[in-house]
Amino acid sequence: MPTSPLRLPTGPARTRLRLAVLAALVLLVAGVVVLADGVTGGTATGSRPSRCDVYVAGSQARAAAVTGSGADVLVVGDSWSAGLGLDDPSQSWARQLPGTVHVAAFSGSGFGALASPCGPRFSFAARMHDALLTVDEDAPVVVMGGLNDWDLPDAAVAAGFARVVRAVGAVGEHDLVVVGPAPAPSRAVQAQHVDGLLSRLAADAGVTYVSVIDVTGLNYLSDDLHLSAASHRTFGRLVAGRLADAGVALG
Repeated sequence: MPTSPLRLPTGPARTRLRLAVLAALVLLVAGVVVLADGVTGGTATGSRPSRCDVYVAGSQARAAAVTGSGADVLVVGDSWSAGLGLDDPSQSWARQLPGTVHVAAFSGSGFGALASPCGPRFSFAARMHDALLTVDEDAPVVVMGGLNDWDLPDAAVAAGFARVVRAVGAVGEHDLVVVGPAPAPSRAVQAQHVDGLLSRLAADAGVTYVSVIDVTGLNYLSDDLHLSAASHRTFGRLVAGRLADAGVALG
């Protein structure tokens, strides 16, 4: 028995059908955006702040916690410098450096423009100019990081490193020192590669490089990426010692 051809509604009924299809597509796209937000930490869902909102708040809180006394020192870094995971982020490793320590840190950031899930405006170089305005024009700049560059191409890291060097040289008379990534268990293999890359880039640019890839005995949080409060103190003192051994004058 032949089937009847499918008859689409006409007039007002057809308009209602098109609107219903359009609404379904909008909901589908919105669902994809929400799913992506769960991965990248873009916008907030409801009253819950996004991961990037949390990072911004943490960055602002750490910047407000200027510690120590003496000559200015600027630390630019990622979640290790921001103190992510600590009850008191002002106790991050940078507190152990001599001098009046200013910290411009943003969790998830790195040398590469796309290291941060929150976008290129949070890379080390992109944040450098504003950070330099918070310290004396001859304050040394310690850039510590690399763990978030673990999955980027070498060329992207190299381009970001060059931008950092240019940004520091564009304001004042600052000496730049780079401290590489520590061997966090969740990224130890990749950190080894990034350390070697940063060491070569620093040598080519005439920048002092301090490697900490050989540091052992640190205690990490459950993510195997971030330090406990006690190990922040240990790591900070170790970095301060290695900077002194490298002839970097702080404080």
